[in-house]
Amino acid sequence: MAKKCELDENKQCDNCGECNLCDLEPDKICDNCCKCLGDADSRAIKIIGVITDEEKAGRYRKGK
Repeated sequence: MAKKCELDENKQCDNCGECNLCDLEPDKICDNCCKCLGDADSRAIKIIGVITDEEKAGRYRKGK
C-alpha cells in the first residue's frame, strides 16, 4: 500500500522531504528542538507506524 503524505492526507507520498523541514526555519531540516511548540503545556509526537520487519528497519538505523 502506498504511503500517504504527512502534510496532505489527500496525496500520496512522493518523497519530496517537505515534512522534514523546520516550521520556523524552512531552509533547515528539523532537528526536534521543539521551539515550534512554544510554551505548550504538553509536547507530543504522532506515531504513524511501527516497523517490525528487520529488513525494513535496517534502513532507519543510525550509521547504515
